[in-house]
Amino acid sequence: MPVPNSPARRLAAGGIIIVGIVVLVWFLVAYQLFANPEQTKPRKADAVIMLGGASAERLPVARDLVEAGVAPVLAISHTHSAGNVQADGVCEYPGVIPFTLVCFQPASLDTRGEAAAIGKLVSEKGWHSIIVVTSRYHASRAKALITQCTTADVQMVVSEPDLSPFGWLRRFVVESGGLIDANLRPECAAAD
Repeated sequence: MPVPNSPARRLAAGGIIIVGIVVLVWFLVAYQLFANPEQTKPRKADAVIMLGGASAERLPVARDLVEAGVAPVLAISHTHSAGNVQADGVCEYPGVIPFTLVCFQPASLDTRGEAAAIGKLVSEKGWHSIIVVTSRYHASRAKALITQCTTADVQMVVSEPDLSPFGWLRRFVVESGGLIDANLRPECAAAD
């Protein structure tokens, strides 16, 4: 004998369908924002700024841009953290380099701290245009925070992370929360 289709069962099934649709929409938006962020071909700028962390992946991209003549300055977030060993090494032992190197230490070792430090650096140096290098998944949140801290033109260039499907899903969750937070709690006062 078939089980009657009770209102509670219909309500539960409807709830499952709604949750499934919400998760699917979130995943599609997260994919667009974090795996396929908006990019343009880098234009001339006053400086290339590499955000801290994942420096094995980010530093070569940043150096290539400066060495290609896109900007005369390479600014590196100097964090003394495990993920920033290569970049920290450049700051501590620059050797002979054919461009100007600026190393800065953010007050806090996160994207918010870097955004505030970049805003101050841009103001101090009188830069009007910067290229920021970070990992593909991080570009949307980083741009949201950095543009809150400076009126300079901010171009984002991404490096390619080597992530498993689970790693990408984790980044989607982390970056979604971070992007919501960046918009609800702006880092810097509106720049004039």
